[in-house]
Amino acid sequence: MTTVVVCAGGPKQELCSFTSFQLQQDVVFIGADRGALYLIEQGITPHAIVGDFDSLSEEEYQRVMARTNDQQRFQEEKNETDTDLALLKAFTYAPEEIILTGVTGGRLDHYEAAVRSIYRLQKEHPHIVLKIINHTNMLQFLLPGTHPIYADNRYRYLSFFAHEEPIKDVTLRQVKYETTKEEISLGTSRFTSNEIIGTSGSISFSRGICLMIRSID
Repeated sequence: MTTVVVCAGGPKQELCSFTSFQLQQDVVFIGADRGALYLIEQGITPHAIVGDFDSLSEEEYQRVMARTNDQQRFQEEKNETDTDLALLKAFTYAPEEIILTGVTGGRLDHYEAAVRSIYRLQKEHPHIVLKIINHTNMLQFLLPGTHPIYADNRYRYLSFFAHEEPIKDVTLRQVKYETTKEEISLGTSRFTSNEIIGTSGSISFSRGICLMIRSID
């Protein structure tokens, strides 16, 4: 399975840990703007770097350019964000999973833009798993159907939110608070902070888009 990890240039302290990805085979790393420098500082050679690189000094820019053969530099005046350009690059590797980090904890407009991009791309590519991850949270959008959810000590708590429209026929199994064919309405916080019982649980629903957030304190 090919996993592409896209590192954007948000606050460094909000990045996910790269250790587990470095131990895997078939992992591609892409740096978006300052995210390319973050990868290099972690001892990772990016497979590709993308962006206008306006957040880098000339010395930093020369450093990242020397560390990869696949470089795409864009003008500052453009329609896409650096993160969007890096995500588009990620799809060229025919991945089964795309992980985005470095988009939380800083500017809220950049975070909101990243969430909207992940939502749009998930709908356009339902066969690919897209996630936003930082050091304590994992966010992804689920489409109608049945989804297994595996226990993970990094993300003990499990929350579900309706995105754009109510979620119909929600059934939760092997979690602390189970449900059968209920609705997650827009604006509700009722489905916040659940927990998996055992090694895995599941959610199924017939209609709507589910924003799932997994967290730890």
